[in-house]
Amino acid sequence: MAGISGTLLLGGCGTPGAPQPPSLKLPERVTDLAASRFGNRVELHWTTPKKTTDHLLLKGPVKATVCRRENDRICEPAGEVAVAPGADGEFHELLPASLHSGQPRQLDYFVELKGPKGRSSGLSNAAVVLAGTAPAAIAGLTAEVRADGVALHWSGGESTAVRLHRRLLAPAARDKKQVRTPMTPAPEPELRDLLVDPPSSGQTVGALDKTVRFGEVYEYTAQRIVQVPGSATGTGQLMEIAGESSAPIRVDVVDSFPPAVPQELVAVFVTQDKTIDLSWQPVTDEDLAGYIVYRAESLSSWKRISGQPPIAGTAYRDTAVEAGHSYRYAVTAIDLTGHESERSPEARETIPESGSNP
Repeated sequence: MAGISGTLLLGGCGTPGAPQPPSLKLPERVTDLAASRFGNRVELHWTTPKKTTDHLLLKGPVKATVCRRENDRICEPAGEVAVAPGADGEFHELLPASLHSGQPRQLDYFVELKGPKGRSSGLSNAAVVLAGTAPAAIAGLTAEVRADGVALHWSGGESTAVRLHRRLLAPAARDKKQVRTPMTPAPEPELRDLLVDPPSSGQTVGALDKTVRFGEVYEYTAQRIVQVPGSATGTGQLMEIAGESSAPIRVDVVDSFPPAVPQELVAVFVTQDKTIDLSWQPVTDEDLAGYIVYRAESLSSWKRISGQPPIAGTAYRDTAVEAGHSYRYAVTAIDLTGHESERSPEARETIPESGSNP
């Protein structure tokens, strides 16, 4: 029994491990800091880590200090914020006068997260913007809905590029069960940027957005952009300084435009069938519903001879013709909302008298 008891006592004794240092509760370092400049404002965005460097979950807000460094100078304090663990961090500041004037030059931003006792987890990656004078804000932004898109205009001559920001208002809910086919149009993107190059000498200031869809409502803003090559800033890549965004404008893209006028209408008498066959070039409007055929004799008024609904193809056979009569024909295009184009250039054809050669 003594042997068994001794064995049990020996087996129950634990060997103490090496002592572990206390956790410093330092947040992991930020590695996805991004910066943008608009006019004299700079915005920073990053993801706040959820864990400490010891892989423990952070508890409570994390203090983030922000500094900026011009060229290779000391990183100057810019401010601080408190962010919840795992949340998207944001910081906004107005540049001091010394940094929003003069020639373009590199400006690096850093975020440094602090532990409970003020210890640092280290500087984040550098997020680069350009210091220097920003272009003036755009004024007088207007929009006109046209058959080929939305025409945008603004005040002032241009020597810089302009970026248009377009936002789709009230986007349609997407049905996850919808079966997509090659003919199904791609979903409309909620946000889209359009870059307008500086106009050539004598060219009108403005742009035409051909990517809009009828029936949608959009909001536009615009800002001037100064693009600076990397060789001028030391960044090694093309960068830009953006001016303040214009006041937003709302545009209802309502289709109030008829389709294009059909062209190259041809009328041919078919001897054996005693008919007149018509053909024309197709209209390529996306919302085309079909075509309507009109006929007139001599100087009489036009009458619609094609039935309902509109003709889907680009050909029509007129069987209600009489020998010895001359006919004039014209074709229109009509869209899905009922807008009808002007009549095409007319085509003429004559039915020979009965028994005569065509």
